[in-house]
Amino acid sequence: MTILDLSGAWTLTRTDGSAQEVSLPGTLDEMGIGGPDVVAKPWHPDVEARNEALLAKMGEHNVITSRLTRNHTWEGAAHFTRVLPADFAPPTDAHAGASDKRLFLVVERARALSLRIDDTLVPPLSGSLSTPWRFEVTGLLRGGSRIEFTSDNSYPGLPYQDIVFSSAATDESQTNWNGLIGSISLEAEPPLYIAGLRVYPHEHRLSVQAEISLPLSAAADTTSAGLPETVTLRLTGDCLTAPYEQEIDLTALAAAENAADPTKQTNTLVMVVDDLAVSEEALARRWDEENGQLLTLTAALLQGEQVLADRTVSFGLRDFAVDDGGHLVLNGRRIFLRGEANCAFFPETGHPPMDEAGWQRILATYMDYGANCIRFHSWCPPEAAFAAADKLGLLIQPELSHWNPRDAFSSEEARSYYERELCEILITYANHPSFVMLSLGNELHADEDGIAEMHRLVSLGRRFDPTRLYAWGSNNFYGKKGPDPESDFYTSTSCGPLRLRACGNKGPINIEYASATRCFDRACAEIRNRDYHGAIFGFEVGQYQVLPDFSELPLFRGVTRPDNITIVQDRVREMGMSDAEWEARLAATGELSLIGYREDVESAMRTEDMSGLSLLGLQDFPGQGTALVGMMHAHLQPKPYPFAAPERFRAFFRAQHILAYLPRYTWCWQETLSAPIRIVNYGREAITGALAGMLADTATGRILWQETLSDGACLTIPTGGLTEAGQLSVPLSSLLNSGEDPSTARPRRLDLTLTCGTVTTTRPVWVYPDQQQIPDCPAGIHETAHFDDAAQQVLAQGGIVYLTPPSTPEALPQSVQAQFATDFWSVGTFPQQDGAMGQFIDAAHPLFADFPTEVHTNWQWWPMAGRRAFVLKERRPCIIEELDSYATLRPMAQLFEARCLGGRVLVSSMGLQELQQYPEARALLSSIYRYIASEAFRPEADITPAELSALVP
Repeated sequence: MTILDLSGAWTLTRTDGSAQEVSLPGTLDEMGIGGPDVVAKPWHPDVEARNEALLAKMGEHNVITSRLTRNHTWEGAAHFTRVLPADFAPPTDAHAGASDKRLFLVVERARALSLRIDDTLVPPLSGSLSTPWRFEVTGLLRGGSRIEFTSDNSYPGLPYQDIVFSSAATDESQTNWNGLIGSISLEAEPPLYIAGLRVYPHEHRLSVQAEISLPLSAAADTTSAGLPETVTLRLTGDCLTAPYEQEIDLTALAAAENAADPTKQTNTLVMVVDDLAVSEEALARRWDEENGQLLTLTAALLQGEQVLADRTVSFGLRDFAVDDGGHLVLNGRRIFLRGEANCAFFPETGHPPMDEAGWQRILATYMDYGANCIRFHSWCPPEAAFAAADKLGLLIQPELSHWNPRDAFSSEEARSYYERELCEILITYANHPSFVMLSLGNELHADEDGIAEMHRLVSLGRRFDPTRLYAWGSNNFYGKKGPDPESDFYTSTSCGPLRLRACGNKGPINIEYASATRCFDRACAEIRNRDYHGAIFGFEVGQYQVLPDFSELPLFRGVTRPDNITIVQDRVREMGMSDAEWEARLAATGELSLIGYREDVESAMRTEDMSGLSLLGLQDFPGQGTALVGMMHAHLQPKPYPFAAPERFRAFFRAQHILAYLPRYTWCWQETLSAPIRIVNYGREAITGALAGMLADTATGRILWQETLSDGACLTIPTGGLTEAGQLSVPLSSLLNSGEDPSTARPRRLDLTLTCGTVTTTRPVWVYPDQQQIPDCPAGIHETAHFDDAAQQVLAQGGIVYLTPPSTPEALPQSVQAQFATDFWSVGTFPQQDGAMGQFIDAAHPLFADFPTEVHTNWQWWPMAGRRAFVLKERRPCIIEELDSYATLRPMAQLFEARCLGGRVLVSSMGLQELQQYPEARALLSSIYRYIASEAFRPEADITPAELSALVP
């Protein structure tokens, strides 16, 4: 193959006939061509009805507030032309003379693409949104020839809505760019050449497909076209035990192929060689996680000893399957998917990088956070991504450019296009061992005919390439229908009402009391009860919102601008909040987000029937209402805060992990801290070592307890799942200093550290005094649920009031319902949520002298965090501020103090009297009583009686 690079100067002609010189590869966005991006189209059919609610949440602006804004947009046909010089000479090929070479124009990636050479329309040999476009132009090019590519991102003849809702073309992420990207080349081949060479490994054998291309004139009779009637196919490489040779009767093979489908005469012949033995050297070099070992195979066509054509490909020797227990296995070993959804955010270019180095950086960044699999959400990346993943030992799950939650595969254009795209993906990326799974799109819904088409395509893919796994879609029917019996894997949020993830406003993390025992066994049992034997893994797990990181704003220098984020920054400044104040609140939401992600990951790990999960996500998604859910911002750089450090995420997002099944995080000093210990091992090697435990005082670092839990024995933890490792049992009173009474000992946070071999994990527990009685309000304090005349009279006399109404909408008319976790995804997509983003706690406040806390919500706050929060008239100093979504930025609080009518008042929205079954709530109430009865209770801010009456009637 000889290649002539055609990048450089081309002429762009608009539909109005105007023309200008542009440089390719590139997009119209990058060229600064197109109109303004003034209207945010509904990004998804289900959101159309939500537009009014979205605007109400985010306020009226003259800019797009729900996503990044494109600097230039263009939808429709764009014509790129280039005239060859008069002395143009086609490139030569080593196996062809100057007069008999075949020529091909190839564009690595485009939208709907067509080609004209002078006045001749050239049909594509192949091409889709996910694969290169290839045209044979043999005999058409000469000096002065005019090449015209027409790229059309209105997708005539294709399923427009399905495509532009997908990550392949939505303005919510990648943008619906137009242009030609990647390589643009003229290729020369001999008359008879190997157009494709695909290697399919299975255990210690190989199946090889050699795609032999003849000139169209030779499809029926090779000798009349000057080609030999027979050739020898030779396969060589150190992956084989010996070279393989087979004589091919080209005329007979062509006749057989054309007889199979007389309506479609073809000049492409596929020679299949099965059951090739793999060498011992190659078997020792299996491709695996983080072990990107590649092999090579060369195919040659010979006439005698003359090489007519040859082709060399690299591939990986690996087996990826579902075992008899319904679990994913790689090379016979059970693995746990630690996936990340890539939704095609490339804010500087609006399109994916097309070079391997760019993808090495992207994928290595994901791996730094612990990911071993990347799901490409409703799109397929280019060749460079697969090549980079191969070398890194990273798994890839591409999808068709398809997102239709209403009537998938209902049109002939959809059925035709997606069958073509499926087959071309399987052909183009066949030799990449990283490519292990494929689904037909995201959250597809269909009628029975559409489901039948899904099953047909899954079956087609499996027949086409059995070395990969296939599914009818990702989270089809939002999990309501449960698993599809024809699919190899089931990835979803739920099975009917039974959830496969903890996240969400009504998710288990917010409605089930905090513990380290949560799993999804009930959902998996229901899936198995439906006689489903495929693999199960979580879908778009996480989605824990973090407040916007304004430090990213200067990085936007390309085709998009962050109007949706700069609006938030402007509003924060209008509120009088300093950069330091905002950053502290951002960090609090980030820490809580990290806690949520860990809980979701560990819940899946505790579920023995799950093969893993796929996150959404490590990277911000500044679209779909602006979903800033990542440890990294949209430019794929860690946010400049401790919570976003890759090592903190990787501490639980990994193949080997220790799980303490704590029934709760809060304990009393007279109890025994008790929990079973299991060790997760989905690595390639067994874990060996004694299981050791340690408890340390978080505040001082002092070690209070240290012990070998395995009785000194060295454990061997096999690969492939969960192993019982021991039992934690620590009488907490034994940790107290001599003379300390468990009923009055001060609350402490302890860090529990468990170690086995090289694997270590740490998690917090909180221990409180054994107060079984509800604390009594101190004498001289007026405690009341209403700001009534009696309360006002106490204040007017210079007294102290503790205002603590029930935490209900009726008692707190100006309030919102808070929750433990941060906001889910975005209020733009899910406007029914109140938008609470967790607590911002004045941890240095004297009230917390005997109540250990950080500035952010943690597990000991679970009962209180899910209560209501006041919506204040304006910002004021708070002991516990409730953070709000960026969309509304309301001043909110759960606990604040003030001077009023000459007295002092402490106001709570948490209704602690209703939570006294929890030791943490009893301890907090005791701290409140201790504080308001002390000299330290000296509020500095004022509040009017009218303001208080509005909050607590």
